[in-house]
Amino acid sequence: MLINISKIKKGIYFKNKNNFYKIIDFLHVKPGKGNAFLRTKIKNIKNGNIIKYIIPCGAKINKINIISKYYTYLYKEKKEYYLINKSNYNLISLSKNFFNKYSMLIKKNDIIEIIFNKDNNEPLFCKYKKYVILKVVNSESVIKGNTKKNKYKKSILETGLSIYTPLFIKIGDYIKINTKTLKYIERIK
Repeated sequence: MLINISKIKKGIYFKNKNNFYKIIDFLHVKPGKGNAFLRTKIKNIKNGNIIKYIIPCGAKINKINIISKYYTYLYKEKKEYYLINKSNYNLISLSKNFFNKYSMLIKKNDIIEIIFNKDNNEPLFCKYKKYVILKVVNSESVIKGNTKKNKYKKSILETGLSIYTPLFIKIGDYIKINTKTLKYIERIK
């Protein structure tokens, strides 16, 4: 749905050149010379980058109506992830690329919020949790005397993700991971 820039508000989602954006902030600017324009800060939904974007006066943007649905992750087959909506038992499959780096943090029975285009029911993106808790299934052994140089060791988590953790982390420990940076935060007791 095309809308005029006079109807723009914070939080509106729109499509531009096959990318989806959310308007974070905007300011109507009327310079002394020249035409008015809208100075905005927009967030790319796929990669999370925030950029400054100028929309000239009289331009229209392709607004997207969105709807949020919750799905439970069932299993992965090759590069396809299968999820089910527990309220209506609708089964969907999404590619690994849809989740980007978050695909390495998803485990069986995780509940994932997926945002759809309300007009054509196309999945646009998923909202990630800020942190996830995962179990350590494999970890490098620590060699005595080598702890002065090395403060971290490589550990493999239950989803297959390999990250660096402090030396005191053992197999079977649960750790909190930042989903944005994919880095260790703390051990969960």
